[in-house]
Amino acid sequence: MLSRRDFLKAAGLGAACWAGHAWSAESPAVRRPNFVFILVDDLGWRDLGCFGSTFYETPHLDRLANEGVRFTSAYAACPVCSPTRASIMTGKYPARLGTTDYFGAPQPDKVAHHWTQNKPLLPAPYLDRLPLEEITIAEALKEAGYSTFFAGKWHLGGDGFLPEEQGFDINKGGHRFGGPPGGYFSPYKNPKLESGPPGEHLPARLAEETVRFMREHKDGPFLAYLSFYSVHVPLQAREDLKAKYEKKAAALDSQEPVWGREGDRDVRMVQSHPVYAGMVEAMDQAVGNVLNALDELGIADNTIVFFMSDNGGLSTAEGHATSNLPLRGGKGWLYEGGIREPMIVKWPGVAQPGTVCGEPVISTDFYPTMLDMAGLPAKPRQHVDGMSFAGLLKGGKRPKRDALYWHYPHYGNQGGTPGAAIRAGDWKLIEFFEERPPELYNLREDLSEKRNMASEKPEKVRTLRAMLHRWQKDVGARFPTPNPDAKS
Repeated sequence: MLSRRDFLKAAGLGAACWAGHAWSAESPAVRRPNFVFILVDDLGWRDLGCFGSTFYETPHLDRLANEGVRFTSAYAACPVCSPTRASIMTGKYPARLGTTDYFGAPQPDKVAHHWTQNKPLLPAPYLDRLPLEEITIAEALKEAGYSTFFAGKWHLGGDGFLPEEQGFDINKGGHRFGGPPGGYFSPYKNPKLESGPPGEHLPARLAEETVRFMREHKDGPFLAYLSFYSVHVPLQAREDLKAKYEKKAAALDSQEPVWGREGDRDVRMVQSHPVYAGMVEAMDQAVGNVLNALDELGIADNTIVFFMSDNGGLSTAEGHATSNLPLRGGKGWLYEGGIREPMIVKWPGVAQPGTVCGEPVISTDFYPTMLDMAGLPAKPRQHVDGMSFAGLLKGGKRPKRDALYWHYPHYGNQGGTPGAAIRAGDWKLIEFFEERPPELYNLREDLSEKRNMASEKPEKVRTLRAMLHRWQKDVGARFPTPNPDAKS
């Protein structure tokens, strides 16, 4: 594990990618690569040992980082789950799709009995399913002869919009719900996953289903998309892991403050939650089962592995499970703690193992990157907002983009307020839709977003605001409206 000092040094915001061997996916001597895409729910930026955690133990993902490239400026397209998941599937920003909140959140005409009923704004309307008209990455790869598999959390629509309707040959556990309906132990009460023996652990079961698929399709090519329900609430861990981390938490320095404030919410400042720690380690063990299977099946050298989280860790609500420090905020917030994610990519024979990349990338980029890696033609009218970062892994070529954008016109369950953000170079601007001034940060100098420089750099604010507004107009972004029932 890295010390906090070494990790922050390695997380420099410049392009710090190194690549290895020259390789062409179009070479007739090389088969199309398999893809294993691992997505974790609500995992924070510092929740892995290789990303700086000294409390959670993640040896298998640390190994993956040593064998691949660790991206320290990787972003989710939204601070909550469904929008980011849609961006991975389509290569489009959630604002362009209209899928800007988690599916199941209240629409503007349904807030009368919701906790946001007296807030100054009514949330923007959003689409609560991934449209069938979209050509997903699974469909694109399937067209090219890939077998496709999905396991775990879907949360991109119910009946008629499930994985099997969106390009996946096999679906193990993907349905409309955002959390495991029966919890993390069998019986699962999941209409798309048969329960195992009583007490069977869900992360292990999803890994087992993924391994079974890989074994049956080892001659490839295949896409195995393992989308853990972990580490989303409910906070439930195996008893052995819970006991392990209770002992570890008891040994922590009691002088370090556990709680701070973010807006009107308490925010966790220390990683010390034993149950959450157990969930993280169990997820890591499940990942290890999949990685070990690639080796045992003799296909690791022709399999590209992606690892990512869909939004920041829960630090301000719902159990206050983790701390994202040095990042500010967490899930549901437009601060870095809500959108910056731990990301690892292993590309055998191409990307130099054990290297670090500080170039900003975002979840829309996976789609064109996977096509690029497979030697398949791009679909620019589909993944219109994504840019391939395969060049970063092969030789340091940066995606040619002016900025990254976020648009979240909703109140987050975790305390975040409606707003939008832009990152251009080292600069990040957050614009709030309630009546409050914008915030400007230099992320190279102020990763923790403590010093708002908006009053010092009014020209930079104007420039970034103009870029943000042009982008919002281009994608047809929807905005919140005044709430007539708001309490002054």
